[in-house]
Amino acid sequence: MLSQASGETQALPVVNTHVHFPPNFSAFATVAEAVSAATNQGARAIGISNFFDQQVYAAFAEQARAAGVRPLYGLEFITLIDELAAAGVRINDPANPGRMYLCGKGIAPFKQKATAAAAIATQIRAGNDERAARMVAQLAAWFAECGLDTGLNADVIAAKVADRAGVRLSWVSLQERHVAMAFQEELAALAQSEREDVLERAYGGPSEVDTADAVALQGELRSRLIKAGTPGFVPEVPLSFADAYAYVLAMDGIPTYPTLADGVDPVCPFEASPTELAGQLRRRGIHAAELIPNRNTSTAVDAYIRAFTAAGMIVMGGTEHNTLDKIPLDVACTDGPVSDYARLAFWEGTCVVAAHQHLVAGGRPGFVVGSGARSEVGVAELIELGAQLIKEEQ
Repeated sequence: MLSQASGETQALPVVNTHVHFPPNFSAFATVAEAVSAATNQGARAIGISNFFDQQVYAAFAEQARAAGVRPLYGLEFITLIDELAAAGVRINDPANPGRMYLCGKGIAPFKQKATAAAAIATQIRAGNDERAARMVAQLAAWFAECGLDTGLNADVIAAKVADRAGVRLSWVSLQERHVAMAFQEELAALAQSEREDVLERAYGGPSEVDTADAVALQGELRSRLIKAGTPGFVPEVPLSFADAYAYVLAMDGIPTYPTLADGVDPVCPFEASPTELAGQLRRRGIHAAELIPNRNTSTAVDAYIRAFTAAGMIVMGGTEHNTLDKIPLDVACTDGPVSDYARLAFWEGTCVVAAHQHLVAGGRPGFVVGSGARSEVGVAELIELGAQLIKEEQ
């Protein structure tokens, strides 16, 4: 659509389709804190987009609706496309050829899973939990060799995460960032000189950050002790693209491609041409894309939106909030606010997701059908319905 005037565009409410909520690693300590931030910042629709486990979604739904915020349900996967991995093609993960992050939008998280979908969900969770346990064990052993006996294991860290987030322990599936935070907190209890001595032994050289800066040290621990070639490295367990795509559809969602674009330099080859990227996605049955503008320039954001919409795709914007930095929920670029063009595109894409989620929950066709193909419902109709649904929450 993309037809509103500049003044009308500026008046559009804040929407955000990609936010990680605890117990995923998040800028927010609890669901309540995230929802409070949304209301304080005038957000009218927020999309939860967690990895590994969706049991917190009921709490999010209840609290968001009580606060007048439209809850949108999504999820995120790390997938592997074998032929692109074999060819060494970097997709939207600059460090791992063949790895594709894939999202689902407008899913039905509370429905009874079919047998195949339940098996995929179990596979995702089990693979990640096993990896996290190995990672923690390796890091604990390495730090003990370097003079710091932390006593940490995956169960201890998961219990801390659950307590901090105010959720059940069974909802927690540890991520690298949780692990890095747990070891950073153990290091923070040491005197500075002792902390730096331990780190120098662990790294094989001095720390390059202010070790009293929790966020900076967590980032350094990940890069120097958890990534490939380091003592804590354990390979990720990606899902096949086909299984992830099937799972999104089984959960009534819209398969969605999260775009890295110029969030890395050089741009990943799969994404180098926005037009070719859009064509590749359509050929794989993907009719929706998402940007995280806080890692992109405004020029790049607009270029990818134009290519996506020209290919008949919808596009959304999010912030992730998957670090401790409490950036605004209103999406913005590295070089300033998003353009009016981008703001309108993100609004319309969000409206489509809201409408799809509502329609499919009522047994009617939404933006895509169960095969992943576009339905016959018009985008303009979906935008109008979605806008009404979002405004009804106020």
